[in-house]
Amino acid sequence: MKNITILISGASIGGPALAFWLDRYGYKVTVVEKAPALRLGGQAVDFKGEVHLTVLERMGILEDVRRLKTGGTDQEIVDAEGRTLAVMPGEFTGGELEIPRGELSRLLYERTLATGCEYVFGDSITSLTETSDGVHVTFERGAPRTFDLVVGADGIHSNVRRLAFGPESDYVRFLGYYYALADVRQDFGKAAQMYNEPGRLVSTGGPAAAAFFAFASPQLDYDRYDVEEMKRIVIDAYAGMGWRTPAIIEAVRHTDDLYLDSISQVRIDRYAKGRVVLLGDSAYGNTLGGFGTGLAMVAAYVLAGELAAADGDHRVAFRRYEEEFRDYAKIAKNGNAGSFLAPRTRGRIRMRNWIFKAGLLFKIMMKMTDKFATDITLKDYSSLVRR
Repeated sequence: MKNITILISGASIGGPALAFWLDRYGYKVTVVEKAPALRLGGQAVDFKGEVHLTVLERMGILEDVRRLKTGGTDQEIVDAEGRTLAVMPGEFTGGELEIPRGELSRLLYERTLATGCEYVFGDSITSLTETSDGVHVTFERGAPRTFDLVVGADGIHSNVRRLAFGPESDYVRFLGYYYALADVRQDFGKAAQMYNEPGRLVSTGGPAAAAFFAFASPQLDYDRYDVEEMKRIVIDAYAGMGWRTPAIIEAVRHTDDLYLDSISQVRIDRYAKGRVVLLGDSAYGNTLGGFGTGLAMVAAYVLAGELAAADGDHRVAFRRYEEEFRDYAKIAKNGNAGSFLAPRTRGRIRMRNWIFKAGLLFKIMMKMTDKFATDITLKDYSSLVRR
């Protein structure tokens, strides 16, 4: 078997999922993550349809995910006085099987750590130099190392993509919105409510739940690791907004746990360059598009399976991975979650709300998303498992 040692950048969902499969096929895996520890926060993520559930079953974690599921919650869309205007059903926001992102991340991490995968937290790749038989990698903190292959599973702002393919501006399209999650640790009353004003959305999920924000904005230049700077951006964006917003923003002032990012879309012509390959949001991300976690899990299954089927020949495997997966990944090419969550005019807000009142239209939407989620035929790589 060729190309035994593989470095994966990113320890969220796609990276550990790929590590799981590569380990089973006999590869030696190292995962490097910039964060100092496993990040356990974030929104709930969901799976829908036979393809997603089949991958979870083949991993042997389907029952664990079911045990940890949140169940999905209907969300009321309210006016400034708290009166219900429409209801966003839990099946729309939570898919067929919803689980907290952090719980899924922990589950994948623990499974792969137990089988011998190496994790390096608090470090990041600084350079990639491909040679005839490997990739020489330097790190911010650790000593240089050489790996046979490198995988970028490090999100829309992928460091690996930047180093191997080129600057982020060549591949990431900003869609005119930002979103934020703030762990405010405060009970804002009735569970799962959201409120809109043109170009802005704020929602709370009840006791001890994170507050969620989505707002229209020009593209911002800020440090994504500076919590205080991100808090100022959110506070300024929601000045003067009605409903419970002033109290929610006051809670934001006192939190140490806030995440802010752009709503953006990745567009790239190829997933691999030499011995480097991209997986998940780094290759086909569309922020809050509703398919990111499912895509990453299915992609991990396909990429690892094709590498095993090619006996480690990365040229063959990477080509087959792209051939198998590109059509399926098209589900992330369209749509702008920002314009749906925070329409820029009151008329568009009313139109969005009407979708959830019009039962037939909503059913059509759900059938379309179900079709997208199952639009791939999974190969069976089980005969290639080595342990």
